[in-house]
Amino acid sequence: MSDPASEIAELRAALAAQTARAQAAERDLAQARALASCTEAMIQQLKLEIAKLRRDKYGISSERRARLIDQLELQLEELEAAATEDALAAEGTAQGDQTNTVRAFARRKPARKPFPENLPRERVVVEAPTTCTCCGSDRIVKMGEDITETLEVIPRQWKVIQTVREKFTCRCCEKISQSPAPFHAIPRGWAGPQLIAMVAFDKFGQHQPLNRQVVRIAREGIDLSLSTLADLIGHACVALAPIHALIERHVLEASRLHGDDTTVPLLARGGAKTARLWTYVRDDRPWDGGAPPAALFKFSSDRRKEHPTRHLAGWQGVLQSDVYGGYNDLYLADRSPGPVGSALCWSHGRRKFFELADIKAIARKGKKVAEEISPIALDAVKRIDEIFAVEREISGLSAATRLEVRQQRVAPLVHDLHDWMLAERAGMSKHNPVAKAINYMVAGKGRWEAFTAFLDDGRLCLTNNAAERALRGIALGRKSWLFAGSERGGDRAAFMYTLIVSAKMNDIDPQAWMADVLARLPDLPVSRLTELLSWHWKTKQDAVNAA
Repeated sequence: MSDPASEIAELRAALAAQTARAQAAERDLAQARALASCTEAMIQQLKLEIAKLRRDKYGISSERRARLIDQLELQLEELEAAATEDALAAEGTAQGDQTNTVRAFARRKPARKPFPENLPRERVVVEAPTTCTCCGSDRIVKMGEDITETLEVIPRQWKVIQTVREKFTCRCCEKISQSPAPFHAIPRGWAGPQLIAMVAFDKFGQHQPLNRQVVRIAREGIDLSLSTLADLIGHACVALAPIHALIERHVLEASRLHGDDTTVPLLARGGAKTARLWTYVRDDRPWDGGAPPAALFKFSSDRRKEHPTRHLAGWQGVLQSDVYGGYNDLYLADRSPGPVGSALCWSHGRRKFFELADIKAIARKGKKVAEEISPIALDAVKRIDEIFAVEREISGLSAATRLEVRQQRVAPLVHDLHDWMLAERAGMSKHNPVAKAINYMVAGKGRWEAFTAFLDDGRLCLTNNAAERALRGIALGRKSWLFAGSERGGDRAAFMYTLIVSAKMNDIDPQAWMADVLARLPDLPVSRLTELLSWHWKTKQDAVNAA
């Protein structure tokens, strides 16, 4: 008969061995998961880099590549987060195991950029030891320190500023003396400039309607009604009107403008109708013109051609745009003070061919790529991309240099493209989609001359992307604010977009700029208002930060 004690010992040993094997298997599984997650994240990151390199090489304005890059970036966010979770889980399973360590993963961890120098630093000193951790001696002296920086954010705080004006009475004449009340951004000064700027920027810059802001502010313990916030917006528009007028004058002083428009739902009886927000952008940076960039926005309840004609009344120069016929009255020879020159956008022309050569889009529609893809359209895209490649090389150079390079390298490509398109169109039916894409560029009186105007003027751009970039925020925010409540509301939105987009084009924080402008406007004479324009404000802030 076996000894019970020995059997129990054997069972315990077997259980311990089984537990050890299970723990080892669990560690191996966690390591495998972490390795797989990190590898997948690395592959996705390489795909993203390849897509960006292809975009830089073959064309910044490729719609499909832009969508692909956005999708890859979203996927990379999820994969990076999953890789971090799995790696931490693998490290957790290895804790306490002195013989088995987590293997190194071939993952490029994100490199942290240094924190801005202008951020305030809060120094938290860990209590220093009083004795040596080795021998216990108290004869220790400081030889240096190690600093670990942690970025933290403080939730916004509300406060009430009390402006006190003391009263004094005279013992002789018994008259009362008191300092005059300071000027405020709005009458009676119940709302500070930071609050006004926050509400305005959240509504028009972050596309947060006032009703949502009311709910968020209420969660922070402040009871402000919708009408109260709307009142702040009205006061801000009145106070900032002089700055808006200066920006408008600056934009319309340009000899070259980008023009475009986008749809805006306008609340109307029985539903909503389609209104328009127009933008006119001054951006001389591509030819090193020196003038600061700015954008002017206008609102209209429809897209009739009378609106751009009214917006640009009295202006003369070159307008870069698409082929929208609403600009045609500007090009009339008998226009006063003179006809506006036309320069059409090559991105729009390229897009017509690209849609016929987009392999993935055709495949998504369930069609056979080999049968549906247009070799002529693909050839046109390649020819146009050669022109874009040269243009990217001369971006930011002087107008004279750009003109010289265009005459030497771009003009032959453009003339060859024109001859090739005419030859290909001659053998096509007028209903052929490729023929329609060719006609977009060459058909119509003066159409090709407008597309090739950039060859004779180094200031002109190949595309109208500057205007499209100015409208991008509006297109992204439409789903948030749904519609403009009235035509006055549309005009107000155009007013604020002019201020916000112009500030963004000059690489400054629109909210900080607006708050400082509202604070300084009441005490600033009219002769010094130009100091508050975003580009002058940025120069002063840079000097202050440098000092």
